Amino acid sequence: MEPYRKTLKEPALRTSMTDAEQALWHHIRRKQIQNVQFYRQKPLRSFIVDFYCPAAKLVVELDGSQHLETGHQAEDQARDAALAGLSLQVLRFDNRQVLLEMDAVLAVIDETVKGRM
Repeated sequence: MEPYRKTLKEPALRTSMTDAEQALWHHIRRKQIQNVQFYRQKPLRSFIVDFYCPAAKLVVELDGSQHLETGHQAEDQARDAALAGLSLQVLRFDNRQVLLEMDAVLAVIDETVKGRM
């Protein structure tokens, strides 16, 4: 299991998921993709990632419209680089893509998991 900063967990975890997170979680929980376990809102170092699959060392992030802002894009790139330093691959999808193109999103996740096993 990847280490994380213990003080990060309690104040940062959200109790409710966005519509896109709920929709994706419905398809990836209970080992529905390549029979691997995904976790949601998983602390990794100083971050909390949306979804994490330790077997494939894969992080799946769902981005709302705020991620399109220039400052936020730079933060996302730095975050992705830090996670890549842990040998993790990060897949990013925007919420709209998840809600409207679920089959395509699941196909990308499935192929990525398959390629990292």
